[in-house]
Amino acid sequence: MSNLIEAMKWRYSVNKFDKSNKLTDSQFNELLEALILSPSSYGLQPWKFIVVTNPEVRVQLQAAGYGQPKITEASHLIVFAVEKNIDNALVDKYIASVANTRGLSVGDLKGYKDMIKGSLATKTEDQKVEWATRQLYIALGVLITAGAVNNIDVGPMEGFDTKKFDEILGLDKLGLESKVMAAVGFRSSDDPHAADKKVRYSKEEVVIEVK
Repeated sequence: MSNLIEAMKWRYSVNKFDKSNKLTDSQFNELLEALILSPSSYGLQPWKFIVVTNPEVRVQLQAAGYGQPKITEASHLIVFAVEKNIDNALVDKYIASVANTRGLSVGDLKGYKDMIKGSLATKTEDQKVEWATRQLYIALGVLITAGAVNNIDVGPMEGFDTKKFDEILGLDKLGLESKVMAAVGFRSSDDPHAADKKVRYSKEEVVIEVK
């Protein structure tokens, strides 16, 4: 646990990435594996992670991201998107995956399937997307932590035109909607914020214990 605490103290919101220092395939694939293993409500995983490696596309995204240099300077860029159609078909697909993975029949999981569908049925379409977006941020937190443990910088960003991102990446055609992105790489040695002291409230100020 002490290693995790030290890693979280080490990480910060990178302002400038080292363009010449790239993650190896092994390093990036390990981060992706951690991302894929992220928890979600019901295990439904209503998301897609778009890894953008095309430099020309990243330049287009930078323009739609209000010129943020991290979009093109970082070693890798991941755009987090949610499913826009969170319906019974999505639940059926997940239940089929559970059955296949655990050697069960779909019938064995009927109660679980009906429970998920019943819960989603109480939400409007907008509420479903909002619910899915909250799951997405759990995955983002996993990526940030996995990066810190491996001394890899992960910079989350919300400042971009989501509609333009969706258009550039063709997400509309895939039934997806971008919500947040993460620049992944290594901090530049001349990032002026690298030496800033971390500012966090004390345990007494943010933790409320109910005994």
